[in-house]
Amino acid sequence: MKKYLSLVTFTHTIFAMPFAFIGFFLAVTTTNHPFEWPKLLMMVLCMVFARNSAMAFNRYLDRDIDAKNPRTIQRDIPAGRISARNTLIFTIANCVLFIGTTWFINPLCFYLSPVALLVVLGYSATKRFTALCHMVLGLGLSLAPIGAYLVVTGEFALTPIFFSLSVLCWVSGFDIIYALQDEDFDRSQSLHSIPAYLGKVRALNLSTLLHVFSAVFIVMPVFVTHVGFLYYIGIAFFCAMLIYQHLLVKPNDLSRVNFAFMTTNGIASVVFAVLFLLDRVWIK
Repeated sequence: MKKYLSLVTFTHTIFAMPFAFIGFFLAVTTTNHPFEWPKLLMMVLCMVFARNSAMAFNRYLDRDIDAKNPRTIQRDIPAGRISARNTLIFTIANCVLFIGTTWFINPLCFYLSPVALLVVLGYSATKRFTALCHMVLGLGLSLAPIGAYLVVTGEFALTPIFFSLSVLCWVSGFDIIYALQDEDFDRSQSLHSIPAYLGKVRALNLSTLLHVFSAVFIVMPVFVTHVGFLYYIGIAFFCAMLIYQHLLVKPNDLSRVNFAFMTTNGIASVVFAVLFLLDRVWIK
């Protein structure tokens, strides 16, 4: 179990899972649909299964690349802790479990489940042909709030789309920062990434722009749904963490990239979600 948790970097669920809870409880508190424990459990399971399949497939598809990169050579497949065959079986099993779980939620979630898998699995191949791979990763994680909203309601709405757009820009921006570490390696292997395409300075500028858009989209729900003062505190904190991670990373100093990637973004996601949930309770 520890090997497979390492394979899928389970701690990184801290990025998307809080926004899934936001989408779920946004639906519960702004529509006539009641809170149901089974739906909450199935939403969490869908998040786990989808992410497990996406990360495992990424490790499977990138196994040869990871074996060449000094930064990733100790990942589970190149290091021999898990075989490529078992990784692929794990991926398929999680895909089946994801689709099977959506069957018990509602027809729309079931019908859209292959589309969701296509996005989250397809990301793994994008670095081979487009520098927009970071945006595809952002798109995959952006499915969390709108997908969770669909679990409750079975229909689309505007407010969760704003949260999804914010996640898309947020994740794309911090993934560009993370990819700065592999700029030279990506070029040497003819792999595509924003840092390899634009260089460190312009890549960081694009990341900043994406995070500005993320902040704009996190504000937009204020204009379409009722929020309280805790939500405004959440906005301020989320934006402050976006600014902070850009203060940590400089083109000539990447020593704090991992801290900016994992710690600041993880804290931003969790704290914002907690403040959002407390705000929903407050205004009710």
